[in-house]
Amino acid sequence: MAIFAQLQNRIKFYYYMNSDFNPDKQHTLNAPVSISGTGLHTGVMATLTLNPAAPGFGFQFKRIDLPNQPIIKADCDLVTDVSRGTTLEANGAKISTVEHVLAALVGMGVDNCLLEINGPEMPIMDGSSAPFVALIEEAGITEQDAEKVWYDIEDNIYHYDEEKRVEMVAMPAAEYQVTTLIDFNSPVLGTQHAGLKQMSDFKKEIAPCRTFCFLHELEMLLDNNLIKGGDINNAIVIVDKKVDDKEMERLNKIFKKDKIEVKSEGYLNNLELRFPNEPARHKLLDVVGDLALIGYPIKGRIIANRPGHSSNVEFAKKIKHYIKKNKQNKGIPVYDPSMPPVHDYQFIEKTLPHRFPFALVDKVIELSDTQIVGIKNVTINEWFFQGHFPGNPVMPGVLQIEALAQCGGILAINLSGEGQYDTYFLKIDNCKFKSMVKPGDTLILKMELSAPIRRGICEMRGTTYVGNRICAEADMVAQIVKR
Repeated sequence: MAIFAQLQNRIKFYYYMNSDFNPDKQHTLNAPVSISGTGLHTGVMATLTLNPAAPGFGFQFKRIDLPNQPIIKADCDLVTDVSRGTTLEANGAKISTVEHVLAALVGMGVDNCLLEINGPEMPIMDGSSAPFVALIEEAGITEQDAEKVWYDIEDNIYHYDEEKRVEMVAMPAAEYQVTTLIDFNSPVLGTQHAGLKQMSDFKKEIAPCRTFCFLHELEMLLDNNLIKGGDINNAIVIVDKKVDDKEMERLNKIFKKDKIEVKSEGYLNNLELRFPNEPARHKLLDVVGDLALIGYPIKGRIIANRPGHSSNVEFAKKIKHYIKKNKQNKGIPVYDPSMPPVHDYQFIEKTLPHRFPFALVDKVIELSDTQIVGIKNVTINEWFFQGHFPGNPVMPGVLQIEALAQCGGILAINLSGEGQYDTYFLKIDNCKFKSMVKPGDTLILKMELSAPIRRGICEMRGTTYVGNRICAEADMVAQIVKR
């Protein structure tokens, strides 16, 4: 049975790496799976369990070693420390070094996962995402019955840090792509760059790349007891200065090695590079992990010059703010007055019984089996401006709702088949007026079916816009009655 389960998981992973994996659907793990290891900075041994989660859950950490088992959402607004990794804090709990496991989840196409851990820090393992990728492969990936809502980067988003000489930009692109460039003024590293054109290459090209540090940084961390779980096998150590025999002897004792040497290219001899530009690729890995804290899947090209955890998190906050600001604009109808309408006023008069002064839809610009978009041109000659705030004319909110109802009536009647029908209000809920409509405005009327029409009962969600600005919205129920 165990062999059969492993085979199933491999088949599921094969589908992820090939065209059958649907990137527009949400995915979670097929089963819980665990891994144990030591935290790099705390030295605490911990067991991490990745669990399946419901659609829309996202990534959330659960500290099962603490009272009440507090949960910490993977959110850039909850980051409290970026000095030696990315640390999240909420509900009286912290979790550190989250970037490598988050990068693995994003890179493998997992959208929803509960990460349970019985310690304060993620296991460092070999300093890369590869062990977590293997863990995800072991669990298998399951497609969920929920759409994955991508957020397009439609404008360039910039982040600069002059002191650290960091430049980051997110640009429009059809896929999520990342490019990193590093330059530490080191003759050993030189200037390196790495790129990821499609996330399906993450496992092979990026996941195996380990974290790195310079020997002088390592010495400072050791002197201050800041890498209690450090092992010479979970990081690439770059030697950018001459090291005497006494220092080498000290490193031998710390890492319990018989002999540590500096290779000609300036790396400690504890390991071989997996890629010539492994440091740049690991920086790309960190960018993917830290930008998972945006909380929304994005389509855009990220270019990061000299990135670090601090800059990554600040950049994630900017992108999150951009998405939240523009989120309400998704689905806003676009009105091009030069395009011919789907239906003009003559069709509307034949369909609806309304006449002056209560004919409030001038034309229909979009019509499907689930939604309709109509237009009402608001002029100074409207009859209601004579008595509604004379001198400061404002279209009555109730007439916006009436215009929506008429627009919805056209949709409902269109779906009812042949014959003459009228629609009558039964209920209005959650009605809100957010912005005034004045003479000269072009009012866009959008009505969407909230549920299929049953027994003549029609439930719709209505929104009025002027440009990208929401003016009114409401949930409405009407009855369709044959004349």
